[in-house]
Amino acid sequence: MDTSGSQTNITDVLQVQFLERVTGAVVTTLPCCVFLFINVTMLFTLRSKPVFCETSRYVLLYNLLFADTVQMALGHLLYLVAVCTLFLTYPVCGFLNFLTNLNTTISPLTLLVMSLERYVAVCYPLRHTTIITIRNTGVAIVVIWAFSSLNVLTRVLLLLEFPFKDLESLQMKEFCSDVAMLVGPRSNDYDRAFICVLFVSAGVAISFSYFGVIIAARSASTDKASARKALNTLLLHLVQLCLILSSTMFSTLLMMLSGILTKIMFLRLYTFLYVCVSLFPRCLSSLIYGIRDQTIRPVLMHHLCCGFLKPAVSNSK
Repeated sequence: MDTSGSQTNITDVLQVQFLERVTGAVVTTLPCCVFLFINVTMLFTLRSKPVFCETSRYVLLYNLLFADTVQMALGHLLYLVAVCTLFLTYPVCGFLNFLTNLNTTISPLTLLVMSLERYVAVCYPLRHTTIITIRNTGVAIVVIWAFSSLNVLTRVLLLLEFPFKDLESLQMKEFCSDVAMLVGPRSNDYDRAFICVLFVSAGVAISFSYFGVIIAARSASTDKASARKALNTLLLHLVQLCLILSSTMFSTLLMMLSGILTKIMFLRLYTFLYVCVSLFPRCLSSLIYGIRDQTIRPVLMHHLCCGFLKPAVSNSK
């Protein structure tokens, strides 16, 4: 009788865990699909008119959105792999994580450049068109991707220090995550140092731009409305940067909580944190610019409504 009761309890627990996983997958996949649709539509919008292709801040926004969209898709793929309790091999997990790290680096660097562009637009309006050109913007984007790729290459070289040949199998014994790939002796130290330098640099640049615009706004020659919009944009960039920083600590936080909470509570917390910390911030740029920017909004709504709404002509920036 005791054996039968124990088996029944184990079966009930497994059923509850399975339902939790299915519910979590459905609850997260639906908003992810919606956010991906919005982001992809926004990307299409930013290539639909010459004004978007010929204005530096829209080109930078496209770069930011592209990185966020790829990051969102990869992040959700890794989430579903973890929820379905699938264990990948080290090469497959490493490839997915290195792509994720590439896009994670691009986002804060692009926010940094976008903040400096707003600073120049407000503080040096007469020189803005000569400093912030499409050519210079293209160079900045190439530098961002090159720096991000160099970071990925460094991580690969550090990963190769791990003696994989001594393992019985390349099959992982834990879920695929960025923390799980920090297996080299110096990988963890490099990861912490890089994230610290990256986000401190971006935070300083955005803060510098913000206070520079505040000082410029006091000048009688400065366009007050333009300065106010720039301040709001820079504050939003700072919020985005903080959210991206919190998403980099997502896996570390889960590792700490995995040994404290029960499996059911852990699955629920995992789902909640994933939506709030990892998924939602990647759609923030589309929501911010799609609603605030008077040039983007009518065109974006036209595409979101599949052409049923005619875009209003607007020249405001």
